[in-house]
Amino acid sequence: MAAPPLRVLVLNERDPSHPRAGGAEVHLAELAPRLAARGIALTQLACRFGAAAGRERVGAIEVRRVAALPCYYPRAALACARATRRGDFDLVLEVLCKLPFYSPLYSAVPVLCVLHHFLGRTAFLQAAWPLAALVVAAESGVARCYRSPPFVVGSQSSRLDLLRRGVADERIRVIPYGTRRAAGARPGAARARYRVVYVGRLEPYKRIGVLLRAAARLAPRFPALELVIAGRGSDRARLERLAGELGVSERTRFAGFVSDAERDALLASARVCVQPSQKEGFGLSVIEANAFGVPVVASDSDGLRDALRDGETGFLAPPGDAARFAQHLAALLEDDALHARMAAAAERHAAGFDWDRAAEALAEALTALAVRGPRA
Repeated sequence: MAAPPLRVLVLNERDPSHPRAGGAEVHLAELAPRLAARGIALTQLACRFGAAAGRERVGAIEVRRVAALPCYYPRAALACARATRRGDFDLVLEVLCKLPFYSPLYSAVPVLCVLHHFLGRTAFLQAAWPLAALVVAAESGVARCYRSPPFVVGSQSSRLDLLRRGVADERIRVIPYGTRRAAGARPGAARARYRVVYVGRLEPYKRIGVLLRAAARLAPRFPALELVIAGRGSDRARLERLAGELGVSERTRFAGFVSDAERDALLASARVCVQPSQKEGFGLSVIEANAFGVPVVASDSDGLRDALRDGETGFLAPPGDAARFAQHLAALLEDDALHARMAAAAERHAAGFDWDRAAEALAEALTALAVRGPRA
């Protein structure tokens, strides 16, 4: 007789179908079917948006949208407390990416925390100062209020961030992310000679203006230079204005939201990708570009420096330094031998990231925690 599934309640603000879904949601969507195959069933408490149903199955996740964002966090906490006391779930999986849920304070079952990244002071690049101050204050209480749960992180940068905040190293496990490629897409397919691509959310802390300023420096030297910026977010209108001010509008295409297949076709066509973000939990987009043999120029910042091998799979540049970004981009645009060497190294590097291995490791961590039984 088959063993009953391990029932896991997931706390994460956005489900994978949310219009503002990002890397944390990609992580969840990739792992969910693999965990289900290992006897682990995920139910997520998420926020409501638009006309989305209150309950819906999204891939392998049973999603319960408990409230709109202004009321979401207290409603999710109340729902978690009630469900775990009723015995509906064996574990709680809290995703730390935006505001902490502080689930160890009210969950009646063991909690495993998946930390993608703390925003820290980068919150002030993203939000008005009262909200940013709230985020920083909420994150400052993690060490005090998460005294017993184990943590899973995807990078050494996130591990070091936890250590700096006082979390014991023996409670932290690094499980690298995976990478993905749509069926039929292949490295080097229809590579455009002077195409530079950004894929990700368009938010202030991503600092995409650095790419536009670097392009303005490069345009006289590379008349055929073209930029493709794929993704959506609150910063798009400002970036479009900035492109006009810098004189690079005609060579810049804002592609908006793209499907997985469109994203992969775009990556496969790129000569170079750029990731100028101020901070990331991990540079998943760097690895996705590398999987297509595309070198990346990225900020030398938390998360991104974990994903990129400087001088081997691309270049790291000081955050916000458009001149250095332009210098590295120029080298990859004009030096075919350098580009070929880095492209081959990038593809080999990306092959080491695998979602099946990540799911197996997370399943082990969840199963080990489940044997502890209910909390007092």
